[in-house]
Amino acid sequence: MRTTETAQSPSAPSTAERRPRRAKTILGWSIVVILVLIVSFVALRVAANPPGARGALDPEGRDDAGALALAEILRDQGVDVEVHRSRADARDAIDGDTTLVMANPYTLTDEALEELMEPADRVVFLSTSTHLLSTLGIGESAPGTLPAVAADCSVPEFAKVGTIRADRLFSAEPEVKACFGDDGGSAVLVDDRSTTRHVVVEGARLFGNASLAEDGNAALALALLGQTDRVVWYVPSFADSDIEGESIDTLGSLTPPWVTPAILLLMLAGIAAAVWRGQRFGPLVAETLPVTVRASETMHGRARLTAKAADAAHAADALRDGARRRLARRLGLAVHSGADEVADAASDRLRIPRGTLQALLTGPLPTDDAALIDLARRLDELEAAVEASARTTRGDE
Repeated sequence: MRTTETAQSPSAPSTAERRPRRAKTILGWSIVVILVLIVSFVALRVAANPPGARGALDPEGRDDAGALALAEILRDQGVDVEVHRSRADARDAIDGDTTLVMANPYTLTDEALEELMEPADRVVFLSTSTHLLSTLGIGESAPGTLPAVAADCSVPEFAKVGTIRADRLFSAEPEVKACFGDDGGSAVLVDDRSTTRHVVVEGARLFGNASLAEDGNAALALALLGQTDRVVWYVPSFADSDIEGESIDTLGSLTPPWVTPAILLLMLAGIAAAVWRGQRFGPLVAETLPVTVRASETMHGRARLTAKAADAAHAADALRDGARRRLARRLGLAVHSGADEVADAASDRLRIPRGTLQALLTGPLPTDDAALIDLARRLDELEAAVEASARTTRGDE
């Protein structure tokens, strides 16, 4: 007796299955919102910190690029180090026995720099730029680097410094003393052509907290800054700048005033549409549809489609697949056994040459209706013979 095969529509997910999905969705969006807020907060904090507040070679900077260690060494040697972040205060603090120290004064105009240096007898620049070199007329940047080198110049305070490893070199103007280098460039330039001594050195790598103890860096710092009893250390910053910046055209200044409100309105409309479309009218209801499709109807429908298409090869392949499955079941094999296994088992059961059965189950597919009918007949005869042998075997038992 053959059982009637039925096909029913799959049931929809239950409410209990949907709740974990909804919870995962809410959790995912929450994580995204939190990450956006964190990134925005960090960006605001970074934007709020003005450049140069505690930058490189800051005498109060405690990080690797700061110069707090150098300032403390000078104080231990009896040098009075005064840190000023206002050029007016720094200028008022300068007297006859004072060394003015600063990093590259990128926030000052040439006039403000001249006014600041006017009362000083010694000015040391711990970092520089091409513009500053041109303003001082002391030299220009030189390419390349050097290994550890000694002073090799006529400046007496450099005699006991030892060797240093500089990462930037300069080529000196005539009558400017070039120290710690060779003909290709020097790390320190000393200008004594006027009443005020100007010294230029790129000290970001030499005098930072992380590298001050290397080679003769600390000795060079003392030779530059420890020749007077007082050091006035000026820290340039944008808060003390006298440069009048010109407003630069931005995207906001170039767009009409109504563009920003329109963009905000479109964003709100998009959010409202997303919320509206994302809402559901209550939970989904799972309903089992009472639909039963007979196997014979499915078989007849596929047969009509195959006959209409006149696809003999496709029909023959379907007949072989069905016959192979039924033969495998009757021969005690797995349902998914291959044609070779089925041919071997049937050959042993029926005492038929294996090649004949292989040609029947795996040979060339028919190309017309006559060959298809002949293949169907032979497959039916093979199934009948296997079925008969199985009944005979059970009867003998």
